[in-house]
Amino acid sequence: MNNPQLHSLKIKDLGIDSYRENIIFIKADSPVCISEGFTALARVIVHRNNNRIIATLNVVKSDIINNGEAGLSTEAMKRLEVKEGDMILVSHLHPIESLGKVRAKVYGKELDEASYHEIIKDVVAGHYANIEIAAFVSACAGDNMTMNEMISLTKAMMAVGTKMRWEKEMILDKHCVGGLPGNRTTPIVVGIIAAAGLTIPKTSSRAITSPAGTADTMETMAPVNLSIEKIQEVVIKQGGCIAWGGAVMLSPADDLLIAVEKSLDIDSTGQMVASVLSKKAAAGSTHVVIDIPVGPTAKVRTHEEALKLGYYFKTVSEAIGIHSEVIITDGTQPVGKGIGPSLEAMDVLAVLQNKTDAPLDLKERAITLAAALLRLSGQFSLGTEDTVARALLESGKAYRKFMDICEAQGGFREPRFARFRFDVLSEKSGTVKAIDSRKLARVAKLAGAPKEPCAGMLFNASLGKNIKKGDLLFSIYAESNGEMEYAKEYLNSLKDLIHIS
Repeated sequence: MNNPQLHSLKIKDLGIDSYRENIIFIKADSPVCISEGFTALARVIVHRNNNRIIATLNVVKSDIINNGEAGLSTEAMKRLEVKEGDMILVSHLHPIESLGKVRAKVYGKELDEASYHEIIKDVVAGHYANIEIAAFVSACAGDNMTMNEMISLTKAMMAVGTKMRWEKEMILDKHCVGGLPGNRTTPIVVGIIAAAGLTIPKTSSRAITSPAGTADTMETMAPVNLSIEKIQEVVIKQGGCIAWGGAVMLSPADDLLIAVEKSLDIDSTGQMVASVLSKKAAAGSTHVVIDIPVGPTAKVRTHEEALKLGYYFKTVSEAIGIHSEVIITDGTQPVGKGIGPSLEAMDVLAVLQNKTDAPLDLKERAITLAAALLRLSGQFSLGTEDTVARALLESGKAYRKFMDICEAQGGFREPRFARFRFDVLSEKSGTVKAIDSRKLARVAKLAGAPKEPCAGMLFNASLGKNIKKGDLLFSIYAESNGEMEYAKEYLNSLKDLIHIS
């Protein structure tokens, strides 16, 4: 294979944020475009010293850049470790062989483990444009992956990331598949498990399509952007942590795939299983409890779907050496009162502090999950796990441990409400019969959550509650009038957000 022709160009920082896409901008009539026949959306290799990236070309016909210059997106500049004025080299990209495997998957072919390793390695290396990642995500969506493929993808995603190592043989963890507003059990569970003398280094996600992720909620109380060294320091000292997994690149392929899934609004079962378990393995977890909420507006709609998903989790986790237990929980309504990072943090603290007005459903769910982890550990007498978990919480030991973890991560801070509040009152009397959790989450997001951590919603209309006309159903919180108006406009377009009869 002949070596590609290299062309030298000077970087001009255009300040264009392309999210995770590497983009290069070159003048249409520049010698490099003319001589190489570069056209818009061509894929090129960009070199700087020993670094190189693959970027998508955008052709410029204005005077924003000159001949002899190239603009780079902020993502491309970060990956290439360059600044304005630096010189780069640009050349043609040879065909990416793993894309042939993606095309085979598009046409329904089952891929082997080597193919998934090849694809994921190229994705992480930045060899795929977002449109090519989208083709892979779409080809794997629905029920288009066999069990062997799920295991292969999980192993491939594990192979390209960092793995944390611990001196202890048993490392506990938990995960919820999501889709339920306010279901913020993790900080409570971590407090209980660490107070029990067990080890639980929890690396959590930020929100993808929800008003809050665990990392977003925790960040309103303590720093979560911790290095691997800091995570290990906190866990060795306190037995647990709650950190943002994206900060330590435990499963870098996962972040890239999720970003595209979010844009497509696709939830691929196989990729979700691989995503969750590859991150657990990367965190060094040996024993994991998986929470699957089931409800008409949750991510998992039926008990049959939950059993199928649970089987996938159990089988794949066994194949990669993780002991797991699946818990199917109620997903018919939001958990707790808060929806949004800061508001969910207030619920967490209320439960940990054993306040009389703490949301009972959040407390009981956290105890159930903590008890499952205690049972999975094998360190407690069978049948006593629920009693132990409850005692650790109600005695205040879990709260004290949680506060110690916050201090070890960089210091505790109190979550707060956003500046503007709007109360939604019931227009009739009756009993709450149904709640559309997805639409509630949408209201909270339009109010600004999770980008504005203190925005969101306080919910006050649980299933079965007797409501009188004029009673408070929920309160919306926003940091600006504009965001509040977005939420109210959407709210006014809805029917049966909360069904009362």
